[in-house]
Amino acid sequence: MAIPGPNPANGDGLTEDDGSPACLMHLVDPTSGTLSDEDLRQQQDVKRWRTVERERLVALRRAIPAAERRSLSDRIARELDRQLGDLSGRIVAAYLPFRGEPDLRAWIEELPRRAATAALPVVVAPRSPLEFRTWGRGEPLRPGVWNIPVPAGGTAVIPDVVIAPVVGYDAACYRLGHGGGYYDRTLAALPCRPRIVGVGYERLALHTIFPQAYDVPMDMIITEAGVSAR
Repeated sequence: MAIPGPNPANGDGLTEDDGSPACLMHLVDPTSGTLSDEDLRQQQDVKRWRTVERERLVALRRAIPAAERRSLSDRIARELDRQLGDLSGRIVAAYLPFRGEPDLRAWIEELPRRAATAALPVVVAPRSPLEFRTWGRGEPLRPGVWNIPVPAGGTAVIPDVVIAPVVGYDAACYRLGHGGGYYDRTLAALPCRPRIVGVGYERLALHTIFPQAYDVPMDMIITEAGVSAR
């Protein structure tokens, strides 16, 4: 697979963990018991390519004017309502916006009015699954990893629906994130698969993210233009 290498003109990329799994058994040759050089090169190429694309796409979304971003976020929230329907009795894990992500705070704060429970992700340890903790309007927050606010209290819950922001996405509903690998680890570790919805802007679409064995696809990707589903 030929993947373009990094372009120095685009910067070095983010400094967070790239999300590569600690275990590389999926690359081990079953006969020799060693890692395939070709597979290792491929994984390194994907890592470099993702670093460059991640930086480009974050810059692209941060360049969206604030008024336009609010309008796009409202359209995404309306599409979430159409796709998710009745959420009564459900636990919905969402997020607080970071680096130009769609701002769904008003939508999250309204979940209790729809008899649903809102939760936010919390990083509890490096290279570990996220913990989702309940949160509602007015409840205290504290700075978390990368200074993203997280609930200061709340109760740990297992969500029925996970809404995950995307840096980029492809037609197969694979998500390119910020590079920490937290959502992939979390979704793989949950005892029951929730409904997984990626949200982002239509302009962040990619032909492919070159998914690896550890990448978990979303059930759908919602943008201001509509929905893509597997």
